[in-house]
Amino acid sequence: MAPAVASRPLCIVLGMTVKMKDIARDLGVSVVTISKALRDHPDISKATRERVLKRVQELRYRPNLTARSLVTGRSSLIGLIVPDLLHPFFADVAKGLSMALRKQGYFVLVTSSEEDAELEQQEMDHMMAHRLDAIVVASCSADPAFLRSVQSSDAPLILIDRSFRNFPTHFVGSDDYLAGKLATEHLIAIGCKRIVHLRGPDNSVGKRRLKGFLDTMKKHKREVPENCIVPVPKVDVEGGKYGSALVEHLKQMRPMPDGLFCYNDVIAMGVIAGARAKGISVPDELAVIGCGNLHYDDQISVPLSSIDQRSNEIGSRTAKLILEILKAPERSECKEIILQPRLVARASTARKAAGKKT
Repeated sequence: MAPAVASRPLCIVLGMTVKMKDIARDLGVSVVTISKALRDHPDISKATRERVLKRVQELRYRPNLTARSLVTGRSSLIGLIVPDLLHPFFADVAKGLSMALRKQGYFVLVTSSEEDAELEQQEMDHMMAHRLDAIVVASCSADPAFLRSVQSSDAPLILIDRSFRNFPTHFVGSDDYLAGKLATEHLIAIGCKRIVHLRGPDNSVGKRRLKGFLDTMKKHKREVPENCIVPVPKVDVEGGKYGSALVEHLKQMRPMPDGLFCYNDVIAMGVIAGARAKGISVPDELAVIGCGNLHYDDQISVPLSSIDQRSNEIGSRTAKLILEILKAPERSECKEIILQPRLVARASTARKAAGKKT
């Protein structure tokens, strides 16, 4: 008589996709037990859970999320739309978001709008068609009209970094007004007499940083001529290029500025590169401060002073908010989470005049 051979699911023998029912039959337990073990349900003993997980790993089982979503109404997927995938600020936000959600069994799909409002809407429509559990957006749009349709859908909408007036929704970001104040106070404190602001877009972030700049200059009885507020056409995707190109404009100003508050670090790093090419000393002739505190700000030719927006925490706090929303039995009221920025001073503002009263 031939020796007994342990039965194996037919799909494994034929190299077909492993299903939950195959693992259940293989271990002699119910599909419900397998499902609960994979979700770390308290009903399942440690021994059973370990046995299931061991077999799952051996068979390289991958849950069918589409089938699961039909049963649970959840896809376990969160969408994130940002203006620029290469921008370290948004990369840091995405990392904080993803790490916090992954621990709870959720995964993040990331896409870029390339600072194009029309493309942002297309990406939003695509994500909504896939019935994601929540959508997170750092919007580049000037009008939130199309976001209203998202807000009325089943998937919660969370805005990050940028918000809209008269459009209440969940929001997580940094205090941009305070960021503008901190940067300007720092330039005044180190002795800068002629301060220029390279301002960002006409959105909530750009407006608040500009107001922080203007209010601080007014507090110190500093005049702000019209030419001391210089708009930057592109701040994320091509911010470095425009920052570098604007150095010639700054050089032609009379008198030439000796302090520069840049809307973000990408622009500021472009300015430093452009100043170096033009023979302008940073910080002695031109002190430069940005906003964002990118993780390589201390590694460039002249380490960049910046305002830390706590980008990674924006991501993790957004994840925490998403989980709270999804666990709530009913749709919750809109929550706003504002993180407090802080000054990080480096070589780009370490002037010899630092510490002198103005």
